[in-house]
Amino acid sequence: MPPTDGTQTARPADLFTPAFHQNPHEALAELRQSAPAVPVTTPNGLRTWLVTGYEHSRALLADPRLSKDMRIGKDLIPGNFADPEKQREFLAESGERSQFPHVLSVHMLDSDPPDHTRLRRLVGRAFTARRVESLRPRITVLTDELLDAMAGQENPDLMEALAFPVPFTVICWLLGVPPDDRAEFRRWSNLLVSGAGTDEVREASASMIAYLQALIETKRAEPADDMLTDLVHAQDAGDKLSADELISMAFLLLVAGHETTVNLIGNGTLALLGHPEAREQLAADESLWPAAVEEFLRYDGPVSNATWRFTTEPVEVGSVVIPEGEFVTISLGAASRDPARYPDPDRLDITRSHSASVAFGHGIHHCLGAPLARLEGHIVISRLFARFPGLRLAVDAGELRWRSSLMMRGLEELPVFTA
Repeated sequence: MPPTDGTQTARPADLFTPAFHQNPHEALAELRQSAPAVPVTTPNGLRTWLVTGYEHSRALLADPRLSKDMRIGKDLIPGNFADPEKQREFLAESGERSQFPHVLSVHMLDSDPPDHTRLRRLVGRAFTARRVESLRPRITVLTDELLDAMAGQENPDLMEALAFPVPFTVICWLLGVPPDDRAEFRRWSNLLVSGAGTDEVREASASMIAYLQALIETKRAEPADDMLTDLVHAQDAGDKLSADELISMAFLLLVAGHETTVNLIGNGTLALLGHPEAREQLAADESLWPAAVEEFLRYDGPVSNATWRFTTEPVEVGSVVIPEGEFVTISLGAASRDPARYPDPDRLDITRSHSASVAFGHGIHHCLGAPLARLEGHIVISRLFARFPGLRLAVDAGELRWRSSLMMRGLEELPVFTA
């Protein structure tokens, strides 16, 4: 059967509703069976093509015909609204949509080669495997301190007590943010990842930029043993990150570096709470923990969808042709439960063999911080269940609320009993 021209498809579906976020896997499975790519709309009305199968997703993540250059892509937004009214609203408000000014977008996640190649090479000089591994003792101590604090609480929210503070503190270590500044740093971060376009968010953006500018100048004048210092002084054949690139890269590390790990810890813990047999296996054989973390990433990974891309020419996805100049959303959650790749995909199996996972993307934009997220997830979840073997949910699983996020898959709260 010849490919179908995407321009002839029906009106996009309003997929990303609160009900969808509560249980996306069933709806994604139905979409995967219906077509390799389907048109849907985002909550703000933007039309995008959702790709759900593993093989197509992995191929498209590395396809150079899908661009991530924000300088070009932003000009395609007005023409890709499914609803004319939403388009009018966007155009009327576009002058106010500046919560992410240019200086926070000059990073490798929103660029193509050769810019991406240069930026990733420079950042890679600072974000090394040696630096990640050197954090293991500090992460372990921090985790144990937070577990001690949890022991004194009858009914803690695990997200607030453990899942958030570990990765956020680690990112503050990497950026060299002093302890006295972290509360305000956290407030700005939470506002900026909210996706809102309010004055409060814009003020947080300006405050974050000013703070990072001052912090970078401090690292330039007084080098310290942290990653931001390494980024400030990183060079490659005389090339260095510009002032704007340093600010943007620090912002990317802040958001990507803690948001994903927060959700890995929360989602992985919830998965184990619902699968006592897996807990028994891990208690009997600690060598299974690395494979268990990989299975948490597959079963209910922290990133629902890969970051935005757009076609620079018509792209065939199986029987569908996505036209040039349209947005593509690759569902990492759906790809990770594709039965063509993973037998019995809706079952948590910590002994499952893992290779070529797409939980952290694939290709040149594969998450640079994935090893750190895996390390933190392993340390935190393993020590949590070792410390509290009787850990259990404090509410029915059906009462838990999932965040309404287009990109992240994470819980709002995770109330537990520690004994």
